[in-house]
Amino acid sequence: MQFIDEAKITVISGNGGDGCVSFRREKFVPKGGPNGGDGGKGGDVVVITVANMSSLLDYRYKKEYRAPNGQPGRGKGQHGKSGSDLVIPVPLGTVVMSCESGETLADLTENGQRFTVVGGGRGGRGNSRFVSPTNRAPREAEAGRSGLQREVKLELKVLADVGILGFPNVGKSTLISRISAAKPKISNYPFTTLVPNLGVVSYGDHQSFVIADIPGIIEGAHKGLGLGVQFLKHVERTRLLVHMLDLDPMSGRDPVEDFDKINSELSEYSESLAKKPQLVVLNKIDIAEAREKSVKIANQLKERNIDTFNMSAVTGEGSRQLVHSIAEKLNIITEDSHNQSPYAE
Repeated sequence: MQFIDEAKITVISGNGGDGCVSFRREKFVPKGGPNGGDGGKGGDVVVITVANMSSLLDYRYKKEYRAPNGQPGRGKGQHGKSGSDLVIPVPLGTVVMSCESGETLADLTENGQRFTVVGGGRGGRGNSRFVSPTNRAPREAEAGRSGLQREVKLELKVLADVGILGFPNVGKSTLISRISAAKPKISNYPFTTLVPNLGVVSYGDHQSFVIADIPGIIEGAHKGLGLGVQFLKHVERTRLLVHMLDLDPMSGRDPVEDFDKINSELSEYSESLAKKPQLVVLNKIDIAEAREKSVKIANQLKERNIDTFNMSAVTGEGSRQLVHSIAEKLNIITEDSHNQSPYAE
């Protein structure tokens, strides 16, 4: 299935039904007595998260969504039927934004979470509502209120505990396939990964975390170069970043320079993103020259108080230690966030 993480749609709620002017026909009741019912309320437009959805592809082609109108009131005091709500399913992690103001209307991160984008129009009151001592036989009724129209942007931000960062071909997809059951496409050319791949990593006694490899982060990404901001936003959801550096001498890359460039992109995109905790992984130590190089790189980063992990995503060497360190770091982050909560004891 094609991965689509943005869509703009127009939503229109239902009109309220008109109130009814009606009189019952009974002896000794002035003009039969008013018994016109109220009109029904128009349907709301509601978005709801669905766990088994992974893309906004459904909303790439159909752009307008209209809820049913409320039915008009009828005689004998019968109220019109309300229009049913129009429910729009979206994946977990969807953000609903106003196209007009750019305001975030809802951030939907839990399964089954609902948000009313536009409410339906109120139904009009029937003439039975206007009876008074001075107006025993009203011939007036209200028209139903019109529904509302709104253009919104749906933006999907992948939900993961851990995001894997790095230049193309550093081994992000290989790592996620090594430590989880995910099967991403892996090839030796830039931007093999065109969508974020998610994997669930199990550890300990029935414990797990969700990890995602984030594609397309290169120098100039915050300006839209490479796959650019299309995927930088997916990093915002994560609690921890695993920063992979390529030590293969044949790549011609400088790992420390790459490290600085990626962090510069994070900072240019979002200061809060740049402050996320990171684990730095020196990859491809299955290559003899890379293993030797890892000592120098580790020392350079240690001077900045940055700890590193040696591993080979291909052979799996060091992967168990990395998973343990990720789990340990996530637990610390969870404890810190609890301690900072105003409700913590």
